[in-house]
Amino acid sequence: MSLLLNAVPVSILTGFLGAGKTFLLNRLLKDPDLTDTAVIINEFGDVSLDHLLVEASSDGIIELSDGCLCCTVRGELVDTLADLMDRMQTGKIKPLKRVVIETTGLADPAPVLQSVMGNPVIAQSYRLDGVVTVVDAANGLSTLDHHEEAVKQVAMADRLVISKISLATPDAVISLKARLRALNPRAPMIDGDVPEAGKAELFHCGLYDPGTKIADVGRWLQDEAAADHDHHHDHDHCDHEKCGHDHHHHDENRHGADIRSFSLVHDRPIDPMALEMFVDLLRSAHGEKLLRMKAIVSMSDNPDRPLILHGVQTVFHTPQRMAAWPDPSDRRTRMVLITKDLPEAFVRDLFDAFTGKPRIDRPDRQALEDNPLAVPGLRM
Repeated sequence: MSLLLNAVPVSILTGFLGAGKTFLLNRLLKDPDLTDTAVIINEFGDVSLDHLLVEASSDGIIELSDGCLCCTVRGELVDTLADLMDRMQTGKIKPLKRVVIETTGLADPAPVLQSVMGNPVIAQSYRLDGVVTVVDAANGLSTLDHHEEAVKQVAMADRLVISKISLATPDAVISLKARLRALNPRAPMIDGDVPEAGKAELFHCGLYDPGTKIADVGRWLQDEAAADHDHHHDHDHCDHEKCGHDHHHHDENRHGADIRSFSLVHDRPIDPMALEMFVDLLRSAHGEKLLRMKAIVSMSDNPDRPLILHGVQTVFHTPQRMAAWPDPSDRRTRMVLITKDLPEAFVRDLFDAFTGKPRIDRPDRQALEDNPLAVPGLRM
């Protein structure tokens, strides 16, 4: 626990080509709270930080006038992160308070997140703090229609910053917000033109809050109200032609209809072996469909110290035990999952089978453990 708490938080800044990532980054770097931040960018030649530069070195490390650093990616991202950590440990640069990785506009965020979470050495020194996605209000709907990478960038975000609102019609902004909400119902949407979009707090999505040394669950694990969830669940799964509901927004979302965001809530402590089997099966058999998972779990071996899970596809942070529950009055297990082409009902049945939750027509647990893909009702 202490090792992860002392790790440098890493924020991912993504968004499609021309969305305004660098413009936002320039504003953010003027915030005094982002002093001693390292910015890693994929293609330095395309980034205009000239007005902030004071010194450039031959090895790709550039000192900015506000005390930040800018790094070009030469080779693997893991190598760049390891080099930064080595420089800190050897005193070549001051200790970093944060690393911001700006991805290329065509990047799928998953491999970037996996680089932070999946390498054992990197995971000891850095922790994933969150994903901030910039969406262009003028071109966002068309981009989402034609580019799968843009859909994933939105779906995996912890914050959505809508840029260039003044260049779009009010109707276009309304339609874009509806589309973003359908793809990612939990991420706050922020007007890129307001002062809040240029503040360091934008990056504080956190697995942990380094100021309080406690899991900042409220920022990244937001439960949907039961009634609201049931409404969306029924709405998504009913027959569009027979139910009589207006599904116009689903037509607009036709290029993102395979992406789902949902919560699993469990009232009783979970056996560690059952949790391990559930997670291992989900990521080994369907990891490419598991865009993100964030969870706080009540464990039967020590219910007073919940477990934190944070994963992207097949790669997970090393599970961490908290010292105590953030809210002692609420000790429920809560998982938030974002999936692609992975039905919510399948994941719920799998979770219920391993946790022993009673369910009508639930498959036999032993049969599921022996051969989960052969159990009727759990076929994909």
